[in-house]
Amino acid sequence: MKRLLIACLLVSFGTMAQAPNQHQPFNGLLQKYVTATGKVDYKGLKNEKAALEAYLGQLSKQTPTASWSKNAALSYWINAYNAFTIKLILDNYPTKSITNLSGGKPWDTKFFELGGKKYSLNQIENDIVRPQYKDARIHFALNCAAVSCPPLANTAFTEANLEEMLNSRTKDFLKNTSANELSASKIKISKLFDWYKVDFGDVPAFISKYSVAKINANAAIEYKEYNWALNEQ
Repeated sequence: MKRLLIACLLVSFGTMAQAPNQHQPFNGLLQKYVTATGKVDYKGLKNEKAALEAYLGQLSKQTPTASWSKNAALSYWINAYNAFTIKLILDNYPTKSITNLSGGKPWDTKFFELGGKKYSLNQIENDIVRPQYKDARIHFALNCAAVSCPPLANTAFTEANLEEMLNSRTKDFLKNTSANELSASKIKISKLFDWYKVDFGDVPAFISKYSVAKINANAAIEYKEYNWALNEQ
C-alpha cells in the first residue's frame, strides 16, 4: 500500500509539473506590449527584457514530459517559439526585419537551450510541432515577427485555451483581407499556404472549413507577396 501511494504521488507530481501558471509571466508581457492586431512595442518590451528572459529560463528548466497532455505540450512549444522569436528581435533591436539577423538565417541558428539541448526556431517548428502534432492551424499561432505573418496573439497559449485559440487565430487570419482575398472561384492568399501545402492538404477545403467564404474545389489560387518588415507598433 505504501509503495502504491508513493507511485500515485509520483504520477501526480509528474502531471502537476506542467505548472498551470507556467505561461502567466509571458501572458503578462504580451498583454502589455502587444496590441489586439498583433503589433509589438519592442522598444517598450526591451525595458522588460529581464522578465522575458526569466520566463525563458523557466521554460528551459521545465520541458514537456510524457506525463503532459497533448495540449499542454503543444502550448509550451508555441509559446517557446514565439517568446524566443521576440528575444531574438530584442537582442538585435532596432532592426527593420528579422531577415536581417543571423546572416539572413534566423530560423536555422541554434541560439537557445531547452532542457540542456540547443535549438533553432526551425527545429521547434519542423522537428517537433509539425510532425508530432500534425495540425495545420499551428501556422496561425507561430509568429515570425513579420508584417505578413499571422499576428502575434496578445495572450499566451495554455492547455486550457489551446483549442479555442487555434480556431480563433485561424479564423481571424482568414478574415484579414490584407492577407487573404477570398471568393468562391478565386483566392489570393498568404504564401503560408504555398510553403506548407503538405500540411494544409486541400487548401480550398481548409479555407472553407474556417472561413465564412465557401471556396470552390477548382478555385484559381494566387499567392500574395510576403512582407518581411518588422511587426512593430
